[in-house]
Amino acid sequence: MSAQIHGRYHGQGQPLFWLYIKTALLTMVTLGIFRFWAKTRIRKYIWSATSANEDSFEYTGTGLEKFLGFLVAIVILAIYLGIVQMVLFFAGLNIFVDPERASSTEELRQIAAFYITFFAVFPLLLFAQYRARRYKMARTRWRGIRFGMESAAWGYVWRAIGHYLVTIITLGIMLPRQTFYLEKFMADRSWYGDARLEQDGKWTDLYAGMKHVFIGLAILILSGVIGVVLQSIALAMICGIVGYVWLIIGTVYYRVYAFNYLTGHKVLDDKIGFFSEAKTGTVVTTVVVGSLIIGALSAIVLFVVGAVGAGAFAVATSGAGFGGEPDMIGIFVTSILIAVAYIGFLLGIGGLSLVLITQPIIAHLVDGIQVHGAEHLDAIQQRSADLGADAEGFADALDIGGSI
Repeated sequence: MSAQIHGRYHGQGQPLFWLYIKTALLTMVTLGIFRFWAKTRIRKYIWSATSANEDSFEYTGTGLEKFLGFLVAIVILAIYLGIVQMVLFFAGLNIFVDPERASSTEELRQIAAFYITFFAVFPLLLFAQYRARRYKMARTRWRGIRFGMESAAWGYVWRAIGHYLVTIITLGIMLPRQTFYLEKFMADRSWYGDARLEQDGKWTDLYAGMKHVFIGLAILILSGVIGVVLQSIALAMICGIVGYVWLIIGTVYYRVYAFNYLTGHKVLDDKIGFFSEAKTGTVVTTVVVGSLIIGALSAIVLFVVGAVGAGAFAVATSGAGFGGEPDMIGIFVTSILIAVAYIGFLLGIGGLSLVLITQPIIAHLVDGIQVHGAEHLDAIQQRSADLGADAEGFADALDIGGSI
């Protein structure tokens, strides 16, 4: 009988929350430079809290790697975007136009320049996605054996652009094909030690996960028909709200379904299989409950800070200073305290989001994963280190490296 092992996540909310707050404060003090080390520390905590068969994962990335990768990426991006802007300039296009003096023609040129710049950067966004995943794979170990991923970022870019175009042209109907083949491209180039991962299955099987997306879209179309044909604005709005909510939940359902399907059809070294039982209801409930708690706490904190701040300002400006003049020192101190309180509020929101939403979802996904044929894992040997991973420099430079 095939041996099985189960994923387990044993991270706790309190230590992760204070780790986030501490690293966020250090990031502020260093004007953002420490964020590379901050993300590294959080990853190390989450990786070490994730285990399979009581063996924890290890994250070996460093903040210095990420920082240096970011600097290299910034230089390359600056040169690349400078070339793009020079081409636009010689073509008579410019993003920076004074809106008060611009004519309609200049505004159209500004819009054209904006979209050209976006589409020029878009391939780099896809490049960054692949490289970020490759870096995380290269810096992850389990049982002392490292994961890895082949260097094929530009191959992923051109395929992703093609799939995105097909999905857009077909109004989303070909989304399952995009999801399957882009994941297959990355999975088929992934390794655990000297064992290669393969993505099996059929992209058409993902259409079963699209059912709620189609229902939500149908309800939205129905709301438009009701508004135009029946002239019932109230009924159309109700129907539209239902359709919008259904569409959001349907999108989450599709992502969870795709995660389960793709995980269940991955094979390692032709012998080791996987199974995932993540549930949409758990993910949606976690997000909703976490958001409600954060929203309620935010309202209370903002009310208290606002009331105290308003009272302090009223006292400082009431002529309590020297000679009946406003207390400028009091106003300055109050302003500083309110600013500090607001920054603390933002940090608290980020920490609570990580603890109440992100970590529970990670725990749910990890706890639902099983590995079949685990007896074959002992035969896997170490693979040479991937020295080509660029520490997510482009992902950080393009601000898409915020995910864990």
